[in-house]
Amino acid sequence: MDLQITSCNNFFKMKGTLNRNNLDVFRNEFRNIFDRTNAITISIEDIVSMDRYGVNALAELHNESIAKNKSFSIIGLGCKDLYNHFK
Repeated sequence: MDLQITSCNNFFKMKGTLNRNNLDVFRNEFRNIFDRTNAITISIEDIVSMDRYGVNALAELHNESIAKNKSFSIIGLGCKDLYNHFK
């Protein structure tokens, strides 16, 4: 399953898989996002699987939010690997 990202205001819903093969879709969607907004929320509820590249991409987005003093939230019970990374 491919990655689908839908957005409304500053809420992004991801569906499918986030892996090495579709990382460019993720990066294109969130490139310079914190220059355009102060806060974003990403729902990973419909993420079926995520490899280490997907986890690292979300971690990079988290680090960018910290560096730019912006608010970043991840919601949903999509992937244990992601939660283990942030623990």
